[in-house]
Amino acid sequence: MSIRVGIANVIVDNQEQAERFYTEMLGFVKHVDVPAGGARWLTLVSPDAPRLPDGSPAVQLLLEPAGFEPAKIYKRKLYEAGVPYTMFFVDDLAAEHARLSAAGVRFASEPADTGDGLAAVLDDQGGNLIMLYQAHEHSQAHEHRQPHGRAEGEGHGDAD
Repeated sequence: MSIRVGIANVIVDNQEQAERFYTEMLGFVKHVDVPAGGARWLTLVSPDAPRLPDGSPAVQLLLEPAGFEPAKIYKRKLYEAGVPYTMFFVDDLAAEHARLSAAGVRFASEPADTGDGLAAVLDDQGGNLIMLYQAHEHSQAHEHRQPHGRAEGEGHGDAD
């Protein structure tokens, strides 16, 4: 398939505050920061994210200003309902939870087993809940995360 996600967004009330949180607390790195109609086109990337053949990051996280009223309402309603805005994968949820908790990040839910993995939900201090997720070694979600190759069991005669 030639269609893929290149930019995912998180709607933020304050781009400067969000940039500090996502870089200093979560460890993202600024990729693009240019003026855009009174705000900024501000994207971040994971330092160990996959790269495209041209060297650009495969996926960028856009810190999108909440300037559109329906977007503000959507963001607020998700938060009020306790629904995460998006999900980030982690390799070791226990270690990330301990590191972020020690740094003062507030968690809306503690790490819990979801059946196919472990999940915890953090508050980004800007009105978004973000799920951190670690797939179990043999879960379907883990199979889809295998970098540059087949999913586990694919091509070995395993039946689904």
